[in-house]
Amino acid sequence: MQLSIAIDMDETIADPIKKARAWYYRDYGKTFTTEELHGKTLSDILPEEHKAKIKEYLNTPGFFRDLEIFPHAQEVVKELNKKYKVYILSAAMEFPSSLKDKYDWLQEFFPFLSWQQYCFCGDKSIAQTDIMIDDLTRNFTHFKGRAYLYHGHHNVHETGYERIMNWEDAATKLL
Repeated sequence: MQLSIAIDMDETIADPIKKARAWYYRDYGKTFTTEELHGKTLSDILPEEHKAKIKEYLNTPGFFRDLEIFPHAQEVVKELNKKYKVYILSAAMEFPSSLKDKYDWLQEFFPFLSWQQYCFCGDKSIAQTDIMIDDLTRNFTHFKGRAYLYHGHHNVHETGYERIMNWEDAATKLL
């Protein structure tokens, strides 16, 4: 029997933070260094009066459509798809205007996956695959399979999970 794997979208295969940082710079002329983001989310380091701006960006129609893809994500997911039953799992309901953007983005960057392999949900506890790759440990709370924490600036202090540093590392561990 073929094992199944759920792969998160945002901050795992797609980079919304890079775009949010660019939009923030466009609007406020401020950039944030890697050091400032170390162990924090973008919202953590914003001035109080700008914290709602990130949610506004994420709720903007089209925001998720042209996100950059993480290096090597395409080729590694393509190879994983040959070995596992791959599902792309996104808590897209948090930003309802993102649904079409995310669908179109997956069609463009992962044409080898079928729409039946997309799971747009609100609560990831429904996922009961054998393996899950996600950047947020809260998504592993009810997960019974093997959890891999995808490394990000916001989760550097998280412990207790096997970490995937990038997609080359994922290939080494899973292929």
